[in-house]
Amino acid sequence: MSETGGEGWDQSGNPTSVFAYEGHPGPEEGGMKNEGEMRKGEEEGQGKEEDEDYDSPPERQIVVGICSMMKKSKSKPMTQIMERLCKFEYITVVIFPEEVILNEPVDKWPLCDCLVSFHSKGTNERFPLDKAVEYANLRNPLIINDLNMQYYIQDRREVYRILQEEGIDLPRYAVLTRDPDRPEECNLVEGEDHVEVNGEVFPKPFVEKPVCAEDHNVYIYYPTSAGGGSQRLFRKIGSRSSVYSPESCVRKTGSYIYEEFMPTDGTDVKVYTVGPDYAHAEARKSPALDGKVERDSEGKEIRYPVMLTAMEKLVARKVCLAFKQTVCGFDLLRANGHSFVCDVNGFSFVKNSMKYYDDCAKVLGNMVMRELAPQFHIPWSIPMEAEDIPIVPTTSGTMMELRCVIAIIRHGDRTPKQKMKMEVRHPLFFELFEKYGGYKSGKLKLKKPKQLQEVLDIARLLLAELGQHTDCEIEEKKGKLEQLKTVLEMYGHFSGINRKVQLTYLPNGQPKASSEEEEGPKEGPSLLLVLKWGGELTPAGRVQAEELGRAFRCMYPGGQGDYAGFPGCGLLRLHSTYRHDLKIYASDEGRVQMTAAAFAKGLLALEGELTPILVQMVKSANMNGMLDSDSESLTDCQQRVKARLHEIMQKDQDFTEADYQKLAPTGSPSLVNSMKVIGNPVRTCDQVYALIQRLTSQIRKRLEDPKSADLQLYHSETLELMLQRWSKLERDFRNKSGRYDISKIPDIYDCVKYDTQHNATLGLEDTLELFRLSRALADIVIPQEYGINKPEKMDIAQAYCLPLMKKIQLDLQRTHEDEAVNKLHPLWFRYSRGVMSPGRHVRTRLYFTSESHVHSLLSIFRYGGLLDEVKDQQWKQAMDYLSAVSELNYMTQIVIMLYEDNNKDPGSEERFHVELHFSPGVKSCEDEENVPLGFGFRPASAENQEKQTNQGSLEDLSQDEPDRALPLSELISIRRSPMIRNRKTGSMEVLSETSPGSSKGASYRLFPSCSRQSPEIKPTGLGFEGCSMVPSIYPLETLHNSLSLKQVDEFLNAVCEDSSDAHAKTMKALSVLFDTSSQGYGQAHTYPPPKALSSSETPVRPPTHPLCLSSGPPSTVSSAGPSSPTSVNPSNPAIHFSFSE
Repeated sequence: MSETGGEGWDQSGNPTSVFAYEGHPGPEEGGMKNEGEMRKGEEEGQGKEEDEDYDSPPERQIVVGICSMMKKSKSKPMTQIMERLCKFEYITVVIFPEEVILNEPVDKWPLCDCLVSFHSKGTNERFPLDKAVEYANLRNPLIINDLNMQYYIQDRREVYRILQEEGIDLPRYAVLTRDPDRPEECNLVEGEDHVEVNGEVFPKPFVEKPVCAEDHNVYIYYPTSAGGGSQRLFRKIGSRSSVYSPESCVRKTGSYIYEEFMPTDGTDVKVYTVGPDYAHAEARKSPALDGKVERDSEGKEIRYPVMLTAMEKLVARKVCLAFKQTVCGFDLLRANGHSFVCDVNGFSFVKNSMKYYDDCAKVLGNMVMRELAPQFHIPWSIPMEAEDIPIVPTTSGTMMELRCVIAIIRHGDRTPKQKMKMEVRHPLFFELFEKYGGYKSGKLKLKKPKQLQEVLDIARLLLAELGQHTDCEIEEKKGKLEQLKTVLEMYGHFSGINRKVQLTYLPNGQPKASSEEEEGPKEGPSLLLVLKWGGELTPAGRVQAEELGRAFRCMYPGGQGDYAGFPGCGLLRLHSTYRHDLKIYASDEGRVQMTAAAFAKGLLALEGELTPILVQMVKSANMNGMLDSDSESLTDCQQRVKARLHEIMQKDQDFTEADYQKLAPTGSPSLVNSMKVIGNPVRTCDQVYALIQRLTSQIRKRLEDPKSADLQLYHSETLELMLQRWSKLERDFRNKSGRYDISKIPDIYDCVKYDTQHNATLGLEDTLELFRLSRALADIVIPQEYGINKPEKMDIAQAYCLPLMKKIQLDLQRTHEDEAVNKLHPLWFRYSRGVMSPGRHVRTRLYFTSESHVHSLLSIFRYGGLLDEVKDQQWKQAMDYLSAVSELNYMTQIVIMLYEDNNKDPGSEERFHVELHFSPGVKSCEDEENVPLGFGFRPASAENQEKQTNQGSLEDLSQDEPDRALPLSELISIRRSPMIRNRKTGSMEVLSETSPGSSKGASYRLFPSCSRQSPEIKPTGLGFEGCSMVPSIYPLETLHNSLSLKQVDEFLNAVCEDSSDAHAKTMKALSVLFDTSSQGYGQAHTYPPPKALSSSETPVRPPTHPLCLSSGPPSTVSSAGPSSPTSVNPSNPAIHFSFSE
């Protein structure tokens, strides 16, 4: 007899003991069932005692045999489930020892009536599937997971074939089979940004999977436009499941499946079936995102329960039946509104879910009893239970529920944008123009590394010829060719998103010389080559975006809590359970895309490189003007405005009263102040020009100094490149007639702002004076280029952002429409502990764009007639605040938040409530004293302020410790700067601020302003170059907190339909953008009004302390007064977006 927990068998193969589980004693503890329970073939009624003093012995026991490698048999999930299975009165579990499975013939294996057997890899040896098949044929037990199908599951080609035959959606794929002896003979053609397999083209990003399912080395290859390289996935090692590699070429040996990459917003869904009618689903962070495995305080990977849609449940049923695997795990990718199966794993159990253990044992036990009880004459009836767990009804409280967050955000700190034009006539340039199809439209844009390399090769060749022959007929200027070569050689590689060359065909040459060109135009056709570089996101810009993303979590329910070392965990769980419908959009500019990726990294607590995040999280293809501005197609109005602006700024006299009326008809204080600083615009331009000359002279002297020759400036710039930058501005700012080109003022301000912040260590004289004067000029020129008076501002704004306005309107409308969404099941209390508000859903749409769209959108809100300043005091204060803001700097944010009041009738006008918030972005050098002050984030509305005498209960959090916010009395007051690091959790820094006192007033700062050194700057030279303090970002200020959805919808309708021509243009762009089925986008998601958790009936008063990043009230609390209306104008023509907006 073996010891407790051991196994034994006699020579006939009959089990002599069972595996002892906790709560079920082993044989020596008196827990062994008697021989009558175990013995097969005993005739019915035989051995029964007729004495009335004895009960009849129990009926024959059903033996469930577990035949797998010991690591799996003794695993925690198996132990937990088998413990529960043993509670069935007539079931006994026997585990086959590994040494018996490996070393004994199958006729010596233990007997069983039901076999649970599955293939896996042991510590040293593989499971002998052939022997298991032989045993099943010999003993003919009930098979839980078909054994022959397990051969197919080991080959990804067979898995995909079966899925396809069953009509289950899977990514588009092709199989590349290589002969190991002749690997070079295969149907694979590799391009720079695609592969062609058996004639089928897969553009990057695509996935490369080994055909053997046991090989977990799956690679994802990224396009050069996103930074190139690949993400290498592998079986989890410690806390890593993938690593980023700069390698962009596919593997040259082995057979692979190549498949289309599915953008899943950074989460994978693992589905676990137990029979065709039961499926448990969990979400985890995708291993492809940053490779860092999220673990909880006990070191377990963090996973989140997910509700499957009806269609996904059908897929689970199909997978279970097609592969004949009762217990089966498979992977779902939710992308573009559809669900795709990308992997079938066969036998797998959920880890650490008591609910699943209960359900799995119950389903398996019932299945075994249903099949075997009749043949063993065991009295058994299937219990009639409701299959679905009942939904827990919730009562609504006094709070409003956050339903939608829409943010329009400008990109982060960038290097100065630069441009060089040159006319070229050499045949090599014409050949290049023809090669890439330039003659079709007369224009050509070259951005890909291979294309830029060809331009660089031509420049090198021409310079070499110039060196050999001074009388050479090459017409290109040597200086410009050298600049072309220098710029293209920067960084030692082409990242594909920070440089581009444009070629335009000029049939009769360039019509007239600019300040840069030679005077006499030559005859015959030529090409205008425009080289654009710079304007890329700096290390500081990345930090700004990441920090803002981290701070943004505070806007979400539970966003102030700390869970498993993650501040803002409420949002993290919200996202992974698909209660968070998140989409991030960016224009096609590299700096904007990288800002979006860095923001996503901070928002979702990701790690590592930005490229994988960019590819998976950021949508930037085919935006058709929604976020991109085509600077070449200025409206007539904008051209007229620029001409008038230049005329006013060319007067060599102090601004007169008439000039103030002409230039600042809106009376904006920031504009009036700048005009006062300038006085005489031409004299100020003279001063600026003289300061630039002085600056270039200082840089030249530094260059002559041998000590400074190899000086490295911020972000790999050299003194020579800095000199070129300023010399070009010096040449372009004043033309030969002495007139100033006002359009260069933004570039001058851009450059001096950059050098003042990042290259201050050079100690160049007069830079602060140049900064002051150029800023005053820029504060006039930049905002007024978007219109001088109100009608012009509206006209230009509509031309820029009508598609975006329509999209925002649709986002708000879609949020309250009914649709079956992927809600987390409101589970029984013991299963949902720690999951706050199971019914909560939030839709987030983040739009990253450039300055033009932010200016335009703000103009529409300011001048489009949303509210009447005379009648609405809060709006008047907001307009005064916006008028005092002089610059919409990097990371400027316009945020729209939609709340739902569950107390109100769904048809009531007070059901939905909109808030509008704004931040002017990053602080400039001299901002601290002159900063216009707003009224804080979400201050109490006037009519509601008197009622709020009791701060009340934020939410009933008694059962939800992990997300519980601190009491308001414990909130940490903060100082504006600097932010300090106070502790490290894992590899993510938790930030806090300290302050001697607390601010007063009925509002609080959502994002504390912060200034800290970039953590990515490393003195070793391996990380980012240079050393720069990262300027802090202004906190969000509330412009209005008690708008109604009806008000906002009617306003957006009016604005969008104001100009019929502009509207028609917008509708056309939108139809191209969203009705294109070839993009493969799925149907959009919308939300039915969810139920809210119960809470106190007491109205909530906004906190009187500022918030730090790690604690504070959940933003589900609405501090505003009564809101109005949900009704959407039925006359509004619906725009059908055919993808997941």
